[in-house]
Amino acid sequence: MSVALTKSPPPISTRQDKLRVMVVDDSVVIRGMISRWIGAEPDMEVTASLRTGLDAVNQIDRIKPDVAVLDIEMPELDGISALPQLLAKKRDLVIIMASTLTRRNAEISFKALSLGAADYIPKPESTREATAAETFHHDLIQKIRHLGARARRRASPGASPASAPAERVREVSAHPVAAPVAQLPLARRPFSMLAPRVLLIGSSTGGPQALMALVADIGPVIDRFPVLITQHMPPTFTTILAEHLARASRRPAHEAVDGEVVKSGQIYLAPGSRHMRVVRHGADTVIALDDGPPVNFCKPAVDPLFNSAIDVWQGSIMSVILTGMGSDGMRGGKEIVAAGGSVIAQDEATSVVWGMPGAAANAGICAAVLPLNQIAPKLVRLFSGDRS
Repeated sequence: MSVALTKSPPPISTRQDKLRVMVVDDSVVIRGMISRWIGAEPDMEVTASLRTGLDAVNQIDRIKPDVAVLDIEMPELDGISALPQLLAKKRDLVIIMASTLTRRNAEISFKALSLGAADYIPKPESTREATAAETFHHDLIQKIRHLGARARRRASPGASPASAPAERVREVSAHPVAAPVAQLPLARRPFSMLAPRVLLIGSSTGGPQALMALVADIGPVIDRFPVLITQHMPPTFTTILAEHLARASRRPAHEAVDGEVVKSGQIYLAPGSRHMRVVRHGADTVIALDDGPPVNFCKPAVDPLFNSAIDVWQGSIMSVILTGMGSDGMRGGKEIVAAGGSVIAQDEATSVVWGMPGAAANAGICAAVLPLNQIAPKLVRLFSGDRS
């Protein structure tokens, strides 16, 4: 997964306010590199740099970190074994799994998500690569900052939207309650009266869990219409995600192949490091993959899929923007709405990070902003002809 490489100024923090980060990796070089990056940020600090999962478990009560960057492969106690023990000692600990891009580690990372890890990040395999891995640097810092701050807000007694940081937008539920005048409800627009002929989904941080929950409950939609998904994720990880989506949906799901015909009854996932678009080829709609530059600093990105779909399905598009950092999908969503289609965003309360869906919601392009468990029933009704 990728996020903006431009660096927004972090909030000014006192030492007491800084996010406390524990780095756990058996490589002294990686520990040192990550620790330097974190130490250079004014809103976070390294409270421990440890070699094994056992060290982390034994010292967590003393260290009291907000966030742990946890390697998968370590001596004495590996990351996947340490994970549940760490969460048992500190339930609100944000754990970011770090692993190299191997199939085995991708599988372990997905297992870690099911065991309570907040997210994962692929790390460079060599020191030489790590030195030049600017994307890894920025992705890691952004994940620590956003996931750590969100966990603190949730744990804070009496926390309320009014007391949240300025960038945090008021939470919107399916049934809004009365709010102070200063907290205006998000603008909504009616659902398109055009019958949708395709479902497009974009997601990032927290997306794998959200996607598996969503596809498990939209079988009637998948059976009759094609479903195309862009999840910010590297190669190998998208291969594993497609397999998980197939199991969760009990429908065919695979990484999209350049030139293949798009058909109903299939889930197509953008492969890691390739943008997925759709184009007309005679009477057929086909997948078009490209190795172009990142869009919104992401590759694959959601906007290329959303924009290309308009040329194929015009306004008969239903799009969903799920949890994720950044704003990818918002511009493409605007174009979909302008063409006559509709956008649904996941709400803040159920999003791991309310960046992408929040950007769409605040742009006023959404017909609905819903908790994750309400999106699938809504989609089933919409694709069955309900336009309300």
